[in-house]
Amino acid sequence: MTEAKKQILLVDDDVDFLTQMKTQLQAAGYDIVSAESRQEAEDILKDLRPDAAILDLMMEHSDAGFALAYHIKKKDAAIPVILVTAVTSETGLEFDATTAEERSWVKADAFLSKPIRFEQLLGTLERLIQRN
Repeated sequence: MTEAKKQILLVDDDVDFLTQMKTQLQAAGYDIVSAESRQEAEDILKDLRPDAAILDLMMEHSDAGFALAYHIKKKDAAIPVILVTAVTSETGLEFDATTAEERSWVKADAFLSKPIRFEQLLGTLERLIQRN
């Protein structure tokens, strides 16, 4: 009997990034459900419990990724959430939740900066899924 594929919710308003990541994650053996906005993702989550979620930080609103991560963790705190962001490449500012205060309101298990190396994303995803 073969093990069921792990299902990943992938959310980003950059269609090119979404397509590239979806293709690579499927080739790595994951089942991908994708959305282009926070609202679309929240609608999907009404009927879906993914094994992990990969979310863009800034989508239709600058805090959409934060809000979606909060929504996912409120639904099921065990779902690993990876936030990806272009903040560093666009502003030069490093983004991470390292203090207890930051971690208290930023509901993500990992942060990755765009442009993302796929191997880095895959390694982070596999580590977080195995932890569950």
